[in-house]
Amino acid sequence: MIKRLGFLAMLPCLLLAADEHHRVHALRIQLLSTMLADQGIGEWGFSAIVDVDGRRILFDTGARPDTVLINSNILKVDLSNVEEVILTHNHDDHTGGLITLRKNYSAKSANALSRAHVGKGIFDSRKAGSRSGEGNPMIATKAAYEAGGGRFIVHDAPVELLPGVWLTGPVPRKYPEKNWSPGVLLNTPGGTIEDYLPEDQSLVFDTDQGLVLLSGCGHAGIINTLEYARSVVRQAPVHAAIGGFHLFRLDDTNLEWTANKLREFGLQNFLGAHCTGIEATYRLRQLAGLNRQTCSVGAVGGVFELGKKMDPGQIAR
Repeated sequence: MIKRLGFLAMLPCLLLAADEHHRVHALRIQLLSTMLADQGIGEWGFSAIVDVDGRRILFDTGARPDTVLINSNILKVDLSNVEEVILTHNHDDHTGGLITLRKNYSAKSANALSRAHVGKGIFDSRKAGSRSGEGNPMIATKAAYEAGGGRFIVHDAPVELLPGVWLTGPVPRKYPEKNWSPGVLLNTPGGTIEDYLPEDQSLVFDTDQGLVLLSGCGHAGIINTLEYARSVVRQAPVHAAIGGFHLFRLDDTNLEWTANKLREFGLQNFLGAHCTGIEATYRLRQLAGLNRQTCSVGAVGGVFELGKKMDPGQIAR
């Protein structure tokens, strides 16, 4: 009983400590791969460089092997001092540049892009449509990356990578968002099922202004991801959502539901790139009560910086 009372006496302190999350104070996210471009190369792919409180993270690596390499050179973004890479899921429009980037920058620094964080399930076998052979490009990429000295870190749960910087790991699907394209099957011990991208993950930054979400495709669903982030990190307003969210196929009913949830979460800024969709971004701007300065389509070189006005790129302003 004495031990039990001792624990109860400590409980308020433990709860206080659990609520004292680290905060991100400086955050800059710049797009290195997306479709729209007035500088560099546009492609169906996604990548962004994150500068957060003096640390750097490469988020996805684009589609073509050399797009991010070329665009980073044009934008004067040096990736040789970046060790951490986030790969959001197995699709090659997010992983296609990994090997080229590792080979190029490791010649300057052995640790450059040497650790790739992935969600559990990213290496599972897939079947792509009627094509024969393995449908998951990450299986071959894994062998090549490890042969070049890289190391994969597999996550099956949320983790705080840096103070105030959270990787969601695989996201529970609370709502029936089906934000992925059909045609790929996931091989499981019980047979093949539709590939629902179980490994899909995002980055969340906990700032004094609220949460900032960076997403590659958001195949788990933007609302599922934000709901999870707010339960894992803290119940804060969503200051910004940036990246690809695979909303281009959504009909008006589902777009309206998504916008209403975003309003409920207090969304203040939205930079929709890659598979978000141009029309979907403009519809969300209207439905979520945002404007041209706070909601835009992102272009290569576009920047979100904490405490400053969003700059989507000249062609997207």
